[in-house]
Amino acid sequence: MAGSRRIDIDVPGGLDALKGISPGELAYISGHIFTARDQAHVRLIKDLKDGKSPIELPSAVIYYCGPTPARKGRPIGSCGPTTSSRMDRFMDTLLKYGLRFCIGKGDRDPAVADMMRQYGARYFVAPGGAGAYLATKVISSRLICYPDLGAEAVFSLQVKDFPVVRVI
Repeated sequence: MAGSRRIDIDVPGGLDALKGISPGELAYISGHIFTARDQAHVRLIKDLKDGKSPIELPSAVIYYCGPTPARKGRPIGSCGPTTSSRMDRFMDTLLKYGLRFCIGKGDRDPAVADMMRQYGARYFVAPGGAGAYLATKVISSRLICYPDLGAEAVFSLQVKDFPVVRVI
């Protein structure tokens, strides 16, 4: 990873800080992020097209994650990242509606990487295989929409020092 400086990003307010983070740099996110996987993306795009989005995309951080149920006394269960390439088919639409920050794991299609650069969007990875550890960075979890999707519903997570590395 480049450099040894500590990079803290407060979201949604600190999205401008993303511009100063180079690929390969580690950052720590604090604030609210939204979980969304494949089926949530399908519904989110339908809602966007219908003018009734539950998320303000220009200020949102979408984390590709399907959290497990919380154990007693915890806000969330394991919450590791989902493979990002599964969301590639949705990126063109989400970028057009304002999404600029997403987190997942793994590579993105080169065409998606080009689109993200064109829109000034950033892609970060969270450590795969570390869902239990990442859950310790979640302060609270709240269901936002699509409860029938279970773990694939959209949740708002309040996080503190959530570790990510910039890729795109």
